[in-house]
Amino acid sequence: MKPKENYSNRFRLTYGLAALAVGVTASGWGIAFAIMGAWPLVAMDVAVVFVAFLSLVLARRNQLSAALLFSQSAFLVIITTLCLIFDVPREAAPRVSHLFLLVLALLGYINYRREQSRPQLAIVALCVIAFVVFASTTAAPSFAQPIPETFQIYGSWVNTIVAVGLLCIGVYVMQLELARDLDKARAIKAALRNREFELFYQPQVDETGRLTGAEALLRWRRGDGTHVPPAEFIPAAEQAGLMPAIGEWVLTQACETLAAWRHDPATSGLKLAINVSADHFMKLDFVETVLDCLRTLEIDPALLKLELTESMMANDIDAISEKMRDLRTAGLFISLDDFGTGYSSLSHLRRLPVQEIKIDRSFVQDIVENRRNRVLLKSIFDMAHMLEFVVVAEGVETLEQLRLLRSFDCTAFQGYYFGRPVPLGEFQTRWTNDPVAPAALSA
Repeated sequence: MKPKENYSNRFRLTYGLAALAVGVTASGWGIAFAIMGAWPLVAMDVAVVFVAFLSLVLARRNQLSAALLFSQSAFLVIITTLCLIFDVPREAAPRVSHLFLLVLALLGYINYRREQSRPQLAIVALCVIAFVVFASTTAAPSFAQPIPETFQIYGSWVNTIVAVGLLCIGVYVMQLELARDLDKARAIKAALRNREFELFYQPQVDETGRLTGAEALLRWRRGDGTHVPPAEFIPAAEQAGLMPAIGEWVLTQACETLAAWRHDPATSGLKLAINVSADHFMKLDFVETVLDCLRTLEIDPALLKLELTESMMANDIDAISEKMRDLRTAGLFISLDDFGTGYSSLSHLRRLPVQEIKIDRSFVQDIVENRRNRVLLKSIFDMAHMLEFVVVAEGVETLEQLRLLRSFDCTAFQGYYFGRPVPLGEFQTRWTNDPVAPAALSA
């Protein structure tokens, strides 16, 4: 499932207005250059209008991330071409087109804060480098076709005003976005203090439908009773650096649950899985913290399952592998979550001491309709069995999906077909009385 883009409505509106302003300005210059017959310049303005229009279309379709990367890349090429060929500095009028590179760099930085990526970082760096080069030199290639001096004089004023105006708007938006992030971070810290977070438990079952464990999923219930979706507060917590603190709380709650389960024969052998963020896992004392919690509550380490996402593998793979080995040596169960959607490779599976891979729900959801997906999943299961991995199919919602997964010799399942995430008390009441999912019996 595609993650929801993390942009505020204010940011979307401002981006749309900026694209509209650039498009209108370029249209005006295009008409002026068409009247004087400067067709190469008209072509440049048409390109600017086209990029602005397409960016608006993408933004209206809630594809703002794609719109941002596209517009930045296209405008970087267009502005560089303008500066090299047309906007050649004279004594009467300086070059000004390069000022828009600062606008692109600022826009890119705002976007990078929302969704960090190497392409975005590269665009920001190229914009800054190009600005420095054009601001520091008056050289022009021999094939340059300078704008007529009269137009360049007036254009330097107009374009400078537009560029500075866009920069001011960008700074204002960035200030608002930073304030928005700060407000979210404060709310999350307050939620930790006020015990507004809670764990919901979703059952994990074997091929017969018998309960084998659960996954603990973080939920946030505000003081007024409203729920905040994890897709909203978890990205904000990651950006604010709060995931280690939240992870410590989840670890403690999970260990306390396992300690309570130990005294009931119906739950004493159940495994409990928790998700571990990259920031939390990479803390220097992570291994010691986990082991101390288990020792303090006298919990069998084999009952605690740590689910690590594939995206974590973009970090130091050697350090990650070493920590995994330490945890596995201590007896913990290590699972690779969201398998097939991140940075997985056969070399990672060979190097990492994982015992389980968890198939991402996006593969399971269309397994019935999509033949290619079925072939791919069958290959994953065959490979996992040869490497002696346990495979958990996540997101099982229908009987047809369950039957196909069983035909691949899948023996571990999780999804709405067996049970939704529920509070601890409800989970224990349901599964302690009957450890077999009724839905599975009809399969």
